[in-house]
Amino acid sequence: MEMKKIHLPHCILIACVVALSSCHTRKAAMRGEPGEVVKPQQSIAEKYSAMLGVNESDIQNGRLYEFVDNWMGTPYLFGGQDKDGIDCSGLAQLLEQQVFNINIPRSTSQQINVIKRKYEEELVEGDLLFFDYDGKKFSHVGVYLQNGYYVHASTTKGVTITKLHDPYTYKYFSRCGSIVEVPDAETGR
Repeated sequence: MEMKKIHLPHCILIACVVALSSCHTRKAAMRGEPGEVVKPQQSIAEKYSAMLGVNESDIQNGRLYEFVDNWMGTPYLFGGQDKDGIDCSGLAQLLEQQVFNINIPRSTSQQINVIKRKYEEELVEGDLLFFDYDGKKFSHVGVYLQNGYYVHASTTKGVTITKLHDPYTYKYFSRCGSIVEVPDAETGR
């Protein structure tokens, strides 16, 4: 039995290639190792300098902004810590580990205990910001970026960037600080 060859018109072949190539993720893979500061891709520097109102040269930690870009828009899910959904403390924990190579506890009630308090004017990338929503102390956490902006997992918007002095959120702002050495659960030091 002889097989007949089927010849696809070039336009159908090109359409298939384009369709299949568009299925891959548009998000950039993080370069470098946790704790390493790598130069950001040009597109990332352009995007986040515009978003944060800073010069492109101020976007220096490529790992940080690639992490943010990879998670941006992920829906909020209490207890979640993957692309199907993530909560604020899960996002903070993953960001600190994957970007800065710092392991912090999973819950906001424990994360508040690993910071050294500081003033807003002293904040640097990677510092934690805590908010008191629904009358609960330290019920929400975000990670500071720069120029008064932070990234967090919002219950309504998912992973997003917000200005600290946003009129709605700032009234709930409670405390901020840098992460200090986190005791190892096994050794206690």
